Amino acid sequence: MTAPADAPTVEAASSPPVSRGTARAVTATWWYTVVALVLFELTVVLVWAATLLQAGLDRGVVLAVLVGGLVWILSTAPLLRAYRHGGGDATALDWRSTLVPLVVATAYGVTVWSLSGLWVLLILPLAQSLQLLHWPRFVRARMVLAVTALLAGVLVVDVATAFSEPPLSAHEDPYVAGVFSVLLPLTTVLSLWWWDVLMVLDRARVSEARLAATQERLAVATDVHDLQGHHLQVIALQLELAERLLPDDRDAALHQLRAARLSVDEARQGTRDLATRFRTVPLPDELANARDLLRAAGLTVEAVIDVDADTAPASVFGPVIRETTTNVLRHGGGRRARLALTRLDDEWRYEISNDVPAPLPPATAPSPGDAGAPPERTRQGTGLEGTATRAGDVGGSMEVRAAENDFTVIVTVPAEAAAGGPR
Repeated sequence: MTAPADAPTVEAASSPPVSRGTARAVTATWWYTVVALVLFELTVVLVWAATLLQAGLDRGVVLAVLVGGLVWILSTAPLLRAYRHGGGDATALDWRSTLVPLVVATAYGVTVWSLSGLWVLLILPLAQSLQLLHWPRFVRARMVLAVTALLAGVLVVDVATAFSEPPLSAHEDPYVAGVFSVLLPLTTVLSLWWWDVLMVLDRARVSEARLAATQERLAVATDVHDLQGHHLQVIALQLELAERLLPDDRDAALHQLRAARLSVDEARQGTRDLATRFRTVPLPDELANARDLLRAAGLTVEAVIDVDADTAPASVFGPVIRETTTNVLRHGGGRRARLALTRLDDEWRYEISNDVPAPLPPATAPSPGDAGAPPERTRQGTGLEGTATRAGDVGGSMEVRAAENDFTVIVTVPAEAAAGGPR
């Protein structure tokens, strides 16, 4: 089973719920940045091709500059993708993923230099690709200044030196293409710096949301402590008094026992009321907790969460997520798991799957609770019965799929299911 094409990746599982508008704004800003950088690079390639054509170079050379430039621009896509998912942090460079783009940039520079004799075109492709890597801030600042100065210097040499007939110095605007080349790395760094600033602000927003959630949970813990501490103290006193009265006054002792029972009922009702006030943990947090638990158990976990997951019926999915995660921990026995909460038209779909450690015995008959479970995991259906009931109470359904190597539970709930549904 695959998630919808527009479903977010695992990174959403570790973040507090965000609105669709916020997620779209961040994504749109990134694409604005990417499009701008690609247009900058494409403009430089086109301007140089036009310059070389006007300077009298063979059309085949100009075509090679154009085609090679397009290949070089495409080779920067993995670097941009790595920068996007790196979040703008200065991390260790993964040379295994960046080696190919750097080799392509170097090959393009050497090829264009051999055809045109322009030193600026030898340096520019590699210098530009290097700006797309995750360098520490002070390294990037020094690098872009050094590259800009180097490009400006070799541009002066190229303009003053004939590379063909007529020489570049004879071109009516010899510095036009050069200025674009010199400014390209600096423009790239400024664009990526703007993206880094946006990511810092977004992380600050996420941290603020997490702090608010933590403070709310601390408030819940304090309320639970006060509520239960008071009632437990009262119950303890009533039971102690009943114990003392029992030998001499059985009626008074029974009265105290009844009072203790009423205190227990009051404590239970108070706990329910408190749970009603703080009814649910945000679903993205529930999934993040489930992912962390499974990883702690040694499983490789993939989590896919819709950007609007905070609008799903948490009163239904919260217990379902906890129960199915416990199911995998107790009875799974595999090495990998997958969690997904996605919106499909007018319903929400939660899916959890894990690999099974051994092929299923042919004699095992699937049932709604433990379909496909091997004999040592027959208890797997116990908790799933409650999950199916919980989904059915709000008009949803639960499906269990057992394959030779996978065990999957799918719970679907109507989108209009009340948030305060059954727990």
